[in-house]
Amino acid sequence: MTLSPEDIKTIEKYALQNAVKYGKAPQPKAVMGKVMGEYPQLRSDPNAVSEALESIVSEIAKGNPEAWESRLSEIAPELIKALNVKKEPGKGLKPLEGAEIGKVVMRFAPNPNGPGTLGSARGMVVNSEYVKMYRGKFILRFDDTDPDIKRPMLEAYEWYLDDFRWLGVTPDQVVYASDHFPLYYDYARKLIEMGKAYVCFCKGEDFKELKDAKKACLHRGVSPEENLRHWEAMLAGEYEDQQAVLRIRTDIDHKDPALRDWAAFRIRKLSHPRPEIGNKYIVWPLLDFAGAIEDHELGMTHIIRGKDLMDSEKRQGYVYKYFGWKYPRTTHWGRVKIHEFGKFSTSGLRKAIEAGEYSGWDDPGLPTIRAIRRRGIQAEALKKFMIEMGVGTTDVSISMESLYAENRKIVDPIANRYFFVWNPVELEIADFEPTVAKLPLHPTDHARGIREVAVGNKVLVCRDDIEKLEVGSTLRLKDLCNIEITSLSSLQAKKSSTSLEDLKKMRGKIIHWAPVDGIPVRVRGPDSDIEGIGENGILVELDKIVQFERFGFCRIDSVDREKVVAYFTHK
Repeated sequence: MTLSPEDIKTIEKYALQNAVKYGKAPQPKAVMGKVMGEYPQLRSDPNAVSEALESIVSEIAKGNPEAWESRLSEIAPELIKALNVKKEPGKGLKPLEGAEIGKVVMRFAPNPNGPGTLGSARGMVVNSEYVKMYRGKFILRFDDTDPDIKRPMLEAYEWYLDDFRWLGVTPDQVVYASDHFPLYYDYARKLIEMGKAYVCFCKGEDFKELKDAKKACLHRGVSPEENLRHWEAMLAGEYEDQQAVLRIRTDIDHKDPALRDWAAFRIRKLSHPRPEIGNKYIVWPLLDFAGAIEDHELGMTHIIRGKDLMDSEKRQGYVYKYFGWKYPRTTHWGRVKIHEFGKFSTSGLRKAIEAGEYSGWDDPGLPTIRAIRRRGIQAEALKKFMIEMGVGTTDVSISMESLYAENRKIVDPIANRYFFVWNPVELEIADFEPTVAKLPLHPTDHARGIREVAVGNKVLVCRDDIEKLEVGSTLRLKDLCNIEITSLSSLQAKKSSTSLEDLKKMRGKIIHWAPVDGIPVRVRGPDSDIEGIGENGILVELDKIVQFERFGFCRIDSVDREKVVAYFTHK
């Protein structure tokens, strides 16, 4: 079969619709399914369709969302309308204003005073996805020039790099702001020489009083030459800790006090945790100054930042104006509140850990990337969750259930099933012959095989399952047999029909169980830990996601002959 020009156009329009819908290069499998479903006549030669699709997808991938939407509007405007009807407003990544393929430079710039949180993940994912979309350059920059309030943690540098590897993202460049003190000092000297910066010796509360009254301090009118002498004295350590700051001269009458002569450098006689830096410097750039210089030097074209940082952009705008630089295009997004965690900050989490409220930065109760990874959340689920949140100025309030729903789609098909009995109680079954129960590893993927569990006339069941039973109640021990309760005081039962149909007729309950010689299991969850007994087969699942039937998905964190430790993922 030879594909006609109309067939080629059909493939192209559905490929473009897929690209526009998801804001990235088309997914061949999805497009193939759509084409074959809508045009059954093409099913006679799937190889020809596949070859054409491969060529079309390759060509589309060279473009950008704006070009895709334009082309789709030209050849199939009805598919654009269909997307507009189905697409939820605000979801996904919209095109970047002024972005050009191959010319976009973006960055994620954390302060490494702790590991990345779910808030950090949003910046990591969205910035890297935009760069991928425009085939640009992605920079990871550690803004680590605060030795005091947000003092860096040495381990956090590698934690961020590890989180990026987990997300499948390799930054094109990794930058440490603390390596660039000489650069910051050079620009500071230039601003002093231009009369755009001055050394201020006012106490903080005194300067604030003057600033709020729109009055200049005494040091503002000092000559550039004298300011340079003060600056060199600051660098030489001739002034006491916090005795002087370097201020950027702005508009002392500005209607916004936050923009009036803001501080760019301060004296802090503290060491830096990176051994390369140590005690080398005592004059530290504040974030607004260091960030402004870095964004220019690195050629940043687009910045996404919180709307609470709009003042930072305005302050940095003075530096850009004085040097004649063009400020990057900036998009602001609202705060994200996650119901299960409320408000959180890295410094607040650190205090809680130090107070013994959590076992560490990867405690399952914490909103850190390290914690959710340990629980078994998959990188693809987190990425999709963050991308669908989109970029908008509206504050977002979400639940972890949305992330769990994405993760469930990924882990449900791959997680082997096992029995785990919490709050266990022993049940004796009269006239039960010892056997080896053959249980499916997965309820629908039968090719995966079975798990074998040796079982005698005693099993363990959850106390919750038998508390409301009466003598004579009928139950089914899942994939084993039906039983009738004969005693509740010592919890005994007798084997009844093994037919599942018989159980349904009696409206009996199906419960899970575990062998009495099973392995002790401790499940660590966000709210509490749960102890119980599980199948011995769990021992082979180290670092894998399993589903404990009637309990939830868990990641097996550690195993030995004495105990299994699992981290609860979600229901």
